[in-house]
Amino acid sequence: MIIGAKTSSPLSPDQLYSRCDPQSLPFATTDEVKNTQGVLGQARAMEATRFGLGIRRPAYNLFVHGPEGTGRHSTIREILDQRAAAEPVPSDWCLVNNFVDAHRPTAIELPPGQGLRLRDAVARLVDELKSAIPSAFEAEDYRTRREAIEETFKERQEVVFAELQERAGQKNITLLKTPVGLALAPVKGDEVINPEAFAKLPEAERNKLEADLELLQSDLQEIIRQLPQWDKERREDIRELNREVTRYAVGHLLDALESDFKLFPAVVNYLAALKTDVIENADIFIARGTENAGQQAMVVAAAGHAEADLAQRYEVNLLVDNALCTGAPVVYEDMPTYANLVGRIEHIAEMGALITNFSMIKGGALHRANGGYLLIDAYKLLTQPYAYEGLKRALISGFVKIESLGQVLSLVSTVSLEPEAIPLDLKIVLIGAPRLYYMLHQLDPEFADLFKVSVDYGPDMDRDEESTATYANVIAGLATKEKLKAFDAGAVARLIEFSAREADYWSEKSSDRTVTAEDVQTAIDTRIRRVDSLRERSHEMITRGIKLIDTDGSRVGQINALSVMSLGGYSFGGPSRITARVRMGKGQVVDIEREVELGGPLHSKGVLILSSFLSGLYALDRPLSLSASLVFEQSYGGIDGDSASSAELYCLLSALSGLPIKQCFAVTGSVNQKGEVQPIGGVNEKIEGFFDICKARGFSPGQGVLIPASNICHLMLRADVVEACTNGDFAIYAVETIDQGVEILTGVQSGVADDKGVFPEGTVNALVETRLRDMADDLRNYSRPPESHNASHDDSHDKMSDGKKADD
Repeated sequence: MIIGAKTSSPLSPDQLYSRCDPQSLPFATTDEVKNTQGVLGQARAMEATRFGLGIRRPAYNLFVHGPEGTGRHSTIREILDQRAAAEPVPSDWCLVNNFVDAHRPTAIELPPGQGLRLRDAVARLVDELKSAIPSAFEAEDYRTRREAIEETFKERQEVVFAELQERAGQKNITLLKTPVGLALAPVKGDEVINPEAFAKLPEAERNKLEADLELLQSDLQEIIRQLPQWDKERREDIRELNREVTRYAVGHLLDALESDFKLFPAVVNYLAALKTDVIENADIFIARGTENAGQQAMVVAAAGHAEADLAQRYEVNLLVDNALCTGAPVVYEDMPTYANLVGRIEHIAEMGALITNFSMIKGGALHRANGGYLLIDAYKLLTQPYAYEGLKRALISGFVKIESLGQVLSLVSTVSLEPEAIPLDLKIVLIGAPRLYYMLHQLDPEFADLFKVSVDYGPDMDRDEESTATYANVIAGLATKEKLKAFDAGAVARLIEFSAREADYWSEKSSDRTVTAEDVQTAIDTRIRRVDSLRERSHEMITRGIKLIDTDGSRVGQINALSVMSLGGYSFGGPSRITARVRMGKGQVVDIEREVELGGPLHSKGVLILSSFLSGLYALDRPLSLSASLVFEQSYGGIDGDSASSAELYCLLSALSGLPIKQCFAVTGSVNQKGEVQPIGGVNEKIEGFFDICKARGFSPGQGVLIPASNICHLMLRADVVEACTNGDFAIYAVETIDQGVEILTGVQSGVADDKGVFPEGTVNALVETRLRDMADDLRNYSRPPESHNASHDDSHDKMSDGKKADD
């Protein structure tokens, strides 16, 4: 049994606008309201937030998702700020030179404020060493002791060479200094025997001299072989002297510094290593004190140190400084690139090459937020190359390691710094659209393990006394935060109906001490005025007759459907003409928009439902034998959504029944296979769009809009629309079924089938069924062969039979 249509009447003015009575608010202005920032209608989100922040275990990071404008970012930031203020300040982190392996700087963790103290203390120490060490090496005692070492080496050489010279002289041989070194030669008297004279000597004398020369040459070679060892001993004696002098010059300075940081073993170990390095490389400080630049360069080169700059070699790189923090850090990274998250290693150009050192290592957002909270926009994170992967890597390992993308991806093989990784202890809060959350959950198997807490911000809230009071608290808090005037009860009531910040500006213009409802309404109107130029041009096309829309009269197979357009945060509605044509066919309802690929999948789905509706309600004993076409006239762009499916069905029923549709109406609503009208979005904008067209043309009797009954609760129409409905110039009809709607549009009863499935004669449904039956019969007759053809066929068959019998 099909449910019949109920008699529909226009909605009353009270149903068109849910008014908030200022008298119901328990205050005159927001100055009387306790200034608290509340959260509107997000109980589920608040529960998830408290759970996620309360559990201090890895992987319980948060993904905050919900529509724009739900306060998800500001609310979560406020909660984090309040929570972080009561939590302890995290540690400082410093990077210092690794004197054993300079490519792997050492990380040191210190209580908050101690990192800055260490950096400054070491900087002062280096300044003192710059003067203390050169002074020690310029002292008379050092020079005397060094000269003694040099003199000892010199005397040792002279003694051995004197002994060799004496033995050689006894054998008529002398030790000569030549351009190529030392040499032994025979002499006679005081003159060296030349080779010619030597060859003329008697053989016995010549043999004796050759034997003596060979023996002395062996002694000379032994002495020369020992010279490098003696020079090495000299240099070692000088180095040991330098160490002793340096140790004496810097010992008391470093001992005092170690005493200041004795509670921190890592610092004590670093200072011990620094002391050893200073003692071993005191020549760096001596070179800096040398006046001659060329000599300084030679000394530094001889020392074999590429890092001649003391500020770089002994500087403390304060990677994270929490000295001024009063609680746990809350960091929002606006540009979450890979380098901004995990840190970077900077380089400088020097003599055509890029060089770096540990002092050029910069921390990222993960370092700054360590021990606290890091907020990141999910969309920005996903659009930055490898940023999401870098974040996951840090969360999975529990450490943040600073390295370039070239190192991570093995794109470069040059030697670079590899600073020690720092342990990670923080909460990550990603903020994004719901589609991003569900996409990551589906496509990334690691996402669910790292972001276990979903914080879902809903798009709406129940409007009751409690939520109204909460909203008033929020307005009071915002007025104080933004330094606005107090809002009176009427202004709060209007903001509950429609909120806007610009009301304070219009209050200034009117010189009121408080923001009133009129100021709020002015703010709303001017805000719309600033962005509605496209709506004006669209409506102007209709009022000038360029876009064809009828608002009076009646037409068969033609209806006004309502649609909504959203651009830049502003939405407006307007009518579109839909027309239908029907004829005998094979049961197809052709959507012209889909055929030319202008219709989206949801719109196409709505059209396909129409065929199912027709075949399930009319002429059940016959096949559906129509061919129908539906089109949005003067539509030159894409169309999607099923909110026009009820209008398309009304238009199709009009074309089948031959009953005209009143053009003073516009329609919105989707429909299912059972003929039930379903809710749609943008109902207020759609009604107001058609209202504006009717008002611009001048109201005519009976104008109005048909909407789904389930959309009544969403009605918050403009005051001028409500006023027109009150005066009878305009009307809003709420329908539950297609039968109800078609009666309003045609003025003819829809008709309810009896127990035998027969509709009353003259009703809409009866006319439609009769037309469909006629089409089915016509199609059957059209497909049947002509009778004359059948008769000729029968006669031929008889003759063939007779002939066959005769032959037999």
